Amino acid sequence: MSDLFLQGVNLAIYGMGSVFVFLTMLVGVTMLMSKLCGEEPTAPVSVTPAVGGADPHLLAAISAAVSAYRRSK
Repeated sequence: MSDLFLQGVNLAIYGMGSVFVFLTMLVGVTMLMSKLCGEEPTAPVSVTPAVGGADPHLLAAISAAVSAYRRSK
């Protein structure tokens, strides 16, 4: 085989190897950070509708958009 081909294969192996090592380290660091930080307790969110100040045309448009989005899924 030619020397240029062997150099290309060598470069591909080093490149893929370095990407693999970097991604493996990234996964490890991410898992370590999630264990160190832990999960934050979240309070339940209560949704109260606005009373009196909402435009009925705007509410109808939003309702139609949500309904169309749910039907498309």
